Amino acid sequence: MTGKQKRYLRKLAHPLKPLVNIGKQGLSPENNREIKNQLLDHELIKLKVLDSCILSKKDCVNELSKIKDLDVVQLIGKTIVLFSPHPDDPKIKLPAA
Repeated sequence: MTGKQKRYLRKLAHPLKPLVNIGKQGLSPENNREIKNQLLDHELIKLKVLDSCILSKKDCVNELSKIKDLDVVQLIGKTIVLFSPHPDDPKIKLPAA
């Protein structure tokens, strides 16, 4: 993903509220399932890493970046922005590279 595409996605994500909170369970299978469901619905989401999370925010980003078909757009404070285009009907069109 190019810098131009990331800037575009950050602009789209700015007004969004976090849809998933990562708490003391860390990145559990339930959280991963919820993240994938939200990405199918919205394509671009924000996550909030709570203070009670057993993982650091950078550890969360490292774990999320290992997931196939998922791009970590931004980590700012305790908020992570994720992007995954819908496999059949993508709503968000990225600018050309």
